[in-house]
Amino acid sequence: MYGSGESERICGALFSGLQRESFVVQTKYYLLPKAQTVLHPKTAPLRALQDSLERMKLDYVDVYIVHGHIHLQFVPTIAKSMAECVDKGFAKCIGVANYAVSEMLHMKEELAKYGVLLALNQCEYSVLRRLPEVEGLISACEENGIVFQGYSSLAQGRLTGKYTKENPPPSTYRFSNYDMQDLEPVLGVLRSIAAERGVSVSAVALNYSMSRGVCPLAGIRMEEQARENCGALGWRLSEEEIRRIDGVSFKGYATELWQHG
Repeated sequence: MYGSGESERICGALFSGLQRESFVVQTKYYLLPKAQTVLHPKTAPLRALQDSLERMKLDYVDVYIVHGHIHLQFVPTIAKSMAECVDKGFAKCIGVANYAVSEMLHMKEELAKYGVLLALNQCEYSVLRRLPEVEGLISACEENGIVFQGYSSLAQGRLTGKYTKENPPPSTYRFSNYDMQDLEPVLGVLRSIAAERGVSVSAVALNYSMSRGVCPLAGIRMEEQARENCGALGWRLSEEEIRRIDGVSFKGYATELWQHG
């Protein structure tokens, strides 16, 4: 999870009464300058996590992620404080988000000085943004024992069949924000495979990510969405199906300031 202090408090209420081992919590160190970051640059990640844990009423999170590569501190400073979170038992493991290969390996090296492994790199990945695969980030993760976790795996609903050119998503849904008319070939192939497989369009899109070695993330607001997404489990697309999807997929793009990976 990642969100505001209020959303963390809501999650804390939801966690209440559950066995801690029965769920996984993942949160991020947000990098935009705040008083805490400026006044305590060396310990800001640790302090931020302690505040989050207090709001969520938890003793630890399973994964603590550096949200992006733009921060006031140098990487060695960030790595030291993140490693301290693991050492103190506040986090089980450490990850990064939106890191390119060189940035990821730099963080890995710095964490290793404290005996802490870099566990994952979280970047946008879907049929509409294959850039991490095409440019070698996913293979670099595999070579270094780092999980590649893909966010916006359903392109904020664009790969679920929910939206069409007549019914486009809100303009605020900025990830892979292509004109829905340009996505008709992609959706046509996904719908065809979904019908052949007897699963949802969402399940095919998520299965595509898993077939590429990606651990996909997908938001769920309703029980039906959970059911449809779970249809991605227990099988894999054939090579021929993957080629069909590849033929209509998008490489996507990186941004200068934020999305490097």
